[in-house]
Amino acid sequence: MKLEHAFPCGSPALDFAATLRARRSVRFEMFVSPDRLDAWFVESGIVDAVTPSRESDVERAIEVREAIYTLVGARITGEEFDRGALAVVNAAARMQPATPQLTPTGRWTDATPDEALSVVARHAVELLSGPDVPLMKECGNPQCTRVYIDRSRGMRRQWCGMESCGNKLKAQAYRARKKEAQVPASR
Repeated sequence: MKLEHAFPCGSPALDFAATLRARRSVRFEMFVSPDRLDAWFVESGIVDAVTPSRESDVERAIEVREAIYTLVGARITGEEFDRGALAVVNAAARMQPATPQLTPTGRWTDATPDEALSVVARHAVELLSGPDVPLMKECGNPQCTRVYIDRSRGMRRQWCGMESCGNKLKAQAYRARKKEAQVPASR
């Protein structure tokens, strides 16, 4: 099975917020249909199965995603939380969450879209009130707006992921250095 979504951020809440990519430029929306939202819930590991979402579930998920992104931005910059964003995330976190069940073959979590969204919101509450707050960074790629948790040695990670941003920027820098080295020195 080929995954439709990427999960480089180190937190389900941050990966969920990153489903709107390149917010400052081309704005690439990952939740273009209910089945894409369902795929994210399953691929992220939040649940093992989800009842099919409807357009209203996508709208609610986007509202929660944008509230999470707003709160993450405030936490990174040290600003006060937006009260509207707080209300949206807290309302989603108060919904009944998906509940894992033990089966003869192991753990299984079946959920409705609201239950899965509640799990995401609870991850956001834990992240934004927990010990990982100082580890949150925005990707060093100016086109990327993902926020990730930097658990690297010395906190020197610069990109959300090498595959998505690091390799591109390193290749661009290499080509620029090579081009500069080929320009003859003016006399």
